[in-house]
Amino acid sequence: EHGTPEQKRMLGDALTGHVLSLSLQMYGCRVVQKALEVIGTEQQAKLVNELDNHVLKCIKDQNGNHVIQKVIEQVPPHLVMFVVDTFHGKVRSLATHPYGCRVIQRILEHCSQWANRPDAAEDPGIAAQLSVLDELLSETPSLVQDQYGNYVVQHVLEHGRAEDKAEIIRHLRGRI
Repeated sequence: EHGTPEQKRMLGDALTGHVLSLSLQMYGCRVVQKALEVIGTEQQAKLVNELDNHVLKCIKDQNGNHVIQKVIEQVPPHLVMFVVDTFHGKVRSLATHPYGCRVIQRILEHCSQWANRPDAAEDPGIAAQLSVLDELLSETPSLVQDQYGNYVVQHVLEHGRAEDKAEIIRHLRGRI
């Protein structure tokens, strides 16, 4: 956190090859999260790529889910498309998971920020983010009754776009 840029780079390099195993450890996940906050984009990309094909394992892990959340918060969207792609067809099951619901909330937070960018229509990462939201909205009736899924729907109601809130209301109208 307080090292020189060169020290941060060296420590980031020292994590190479160990990101997955550290992400699944109680204290190691904190090291990976802090590294993602302080290293440059090039190193972030290198470290995050080590999680490719292991995203679901991390999301469902009590420590790894925090790393995935930090990836979504800190790493540019075009470098983390593989994280969002993992959700395709699995939004309901992940929204009803104790850790998965947290990760979806982070995606939704950053999805709305990215969707408002001027180049949003041309960015495949933003389209992938919005597909998570679309899948989530289609599952609204069952999610609102789930012990974890309801938090995801609440998150959309509190922080989402007007059209997403209207869609939730449409799904719930007459079912209260």
